[in-house]
Amino acid sequence: MFRKLCSAVTLFPQFLRAEQSAISAPLVSLCRCNNGRPMDSRYFHASALLLDKSRKEKRIKVPMDEGTEGEARVGIDPARAKKSDPFPTEETYDQLFNGIPFKNVPVCSIRVSKNNTIFALCQMDGTGQLIRSCGIEGFKNARKGTNIAAQATAITFSQKALEQGYKTIRVAIRGLGPGRAASIKGLVMGGMDIISVTDTTRISWSPPRPRKPRRL
Repeated sequence: MFRKLCSAVTLFPQFLRAEQSAISAPLVSLCRCNNGRPMDSRYFHASALLLDKSRKEKRIKVPMDEGTEGEARVGIDPARAKKSDPFPTEETYDQLFNGIPFKNVPVCSIRVSKNNTIFALCQMDGTGQLIRSCGIEGFKNARKGTNIAAQATAITFSQKALEQGYKTIRVAIRGLGPGRAASIKGLVMGGMDIISVTDTTRISWSPPRPRKPRRL
C-alpha cells in the first residue's frame, strides 16, 4: 500500500506538467506571428491619474517663453559711441547729421511682437514713405515672429529705403519680441545710418490679469 502511494505522489507532478504543456502549447501557437516568432506585448494604462501626472511632467520640461528670445544686445556703431555722448542734450535737436538737422531726420518705426515685426518709414510730419513686414517678405505662420525673419525683413527694408534716397534715419522701436534686437542689426547690415534709437514701448501701471498657462 505504501509503495502505491509513493508511486502516485511521484507521478502527480509529471501529470501537472503534461497538462500545463497541453494547455499552454495552443496559446503559444495563437500568439505567434506569421513568421513563427512570438509577439511582443505590453500593458497600456490610460487612467486619469497617470495622464495628469504625465501632463504635469511635460509642463515642467517646457521652458517658459517670455517673448523676447533672440539676441540680448546689438552694437550699432562703436566708433561713433566713442566720439560723442550717447545721451541727447539740448543742442541735439538742432545738431546736423550728414547735413540734415536732427529734427528733420526720417523716423523708422518698428513694431515688434511675438507674432510679427513691422517696419515703417515716415517723415517728421507723419507722412508715410515705406512699409514692410515679415509677412510681406514671405514668412508664414509662426516663422513671422522669429528673429531671422525680422533681420531678413530689415535688410530688404534698408535696400528699398536706400533706393528712395533715405540713408540717415532715427529708429523708434515699440513692443517686445524675438525680432527686437535682430531688426536693428538688419538695418545696420542693410547700410542704414542709425543716429538714435528710441524705445516707445507702452507701459501699463495697472495691467490686466495675465492669461492662464497653456495646458499640455
